[in-house]
Amino acid sequence: MKAIYVSLLAAAGILSAGAVQADEALAKAKNCMACHSVDKKIVGPSYKDVAKKYTAKDEDKLVEKVLKGGKGSWGEVPMPPNAAVKPEEAHKLVKWILSLK
Repeated sequence: MKAIYVSLLAAAGILSAGAVQADEALAKAKNCMACHSVDKKIVGPSYKDVAKKYTAKDEDKLVEKVLKGGKGSWGEVPMPPNAAVKPEEAHKLVKWILSLK
């Protein structure tokens, strides 16, 4: 019984790690990582800093920023709109970013 429990925990860890890697891969594919990093500021804030500042209640607001761009939340440099990102991808990216707390 203990072996089954350990196996289930290991499988859950592998699946969740796969989801994180898939969403990071989406961020790379959509060129988000040109200005952002998971854990350090580049041009824009780190994704971990975004996750600290916002909650799941802000998801729609953040999705709109991904799609339409934004300015003033993190300094003088505006974030341009990302036309390469579809709305469903933006939701996936924002959920991933907010999970990085």
